[in-house]
Amino acid sequence: MAIVHDHRKQCRRKQIYRPVLCLVAQGAKELILGQRRLVMRAGQSMIVSHDLPVTTQVLEASRSKPYLAIVIELDMALVRSLYDEVSDVLPSTTAAYSIDVGEADQGLTDAMHRLLALHTNPLDARVLEPLIRREIHFRLLMADHGGMLRELLRIDSHAVRIAKAIRRIQDSFREPLAVRDLAALAGMSVSTFHEHFKAVTGNTPLQYQKAIRLIEAQRLLNETSRSVSSVAFDVGYESPTQFSREYARKFGMSPREERKQAVAA
Repeated sequence: MAIVHDHRKQCRRKQIYRPVLCLVAQGAKELILGQRRLVMRAGQSMIVSHDLPVTTQVLEASRSKPYLAIVIELDMALVRSLYDEVSDVLPSTTAAYSIDVGEADQGLTDAMHRLLALHTNPLDARVLEPLIRREIHFRLLMADHGGMLRELLRIDSHAVRIAKAIRRIQDSFREPLAVRDLAALAGMSVSTFHEHFKAVTGNTPLQYQKAIRLIEAQRLLNETSRSVSSVAFDVGYESPTQFSREYARKFGMSPREERKQAVAA
């Protein structure tokens, strides 16, 4: 569990969101996935069901009223373990999005507050944390904006198939991408795979791989002293020139400018 605290209205940031629940306590934040734009505000929760490249920006924050949010990673094994108990009462899903925002009901808010309070008592945490986390996952499955989590309970759903392809790309993002192999892994034709992959991630498979590469490159430029060419090769580019061009297009500055900023910070 993490508490996100920011008093600054940020510039837009490119990052990878893992499957998480985010409960906003104060302020507001914008999220962009492909052509979809969402804003989450105080009293709302965000559910992310897949690993997604997103653009984020804090919209409402100040020193006196910073942006505040509680974030927990989702345990997909725990989600699946709930299926036998809730399968007959799950709400019907009319729309399912891999990232969605909705009002947090009182039950979810109370459970998150109880989880947060456990840090003051190690014994309570050891005994009660697994129970509260299970409750939280149950409440997300029942939420109006938990449709994609419910889809992940269906063994052969498109959500599950695309999740397999996403894992394959992440495990081998430095290697050339064979979309035909990904489609076969997902059990789909190439055209159907493209359609469902973009519906879940907001990107084509190649765009997704490129986002993974460039976001990892940004991390390396900020956290290591390796040369730009070395970073380019490490994330899978064969041409440092192409890497620099695509990096500047995504982040608004060249890799060398990124490095200078990191050194000056």
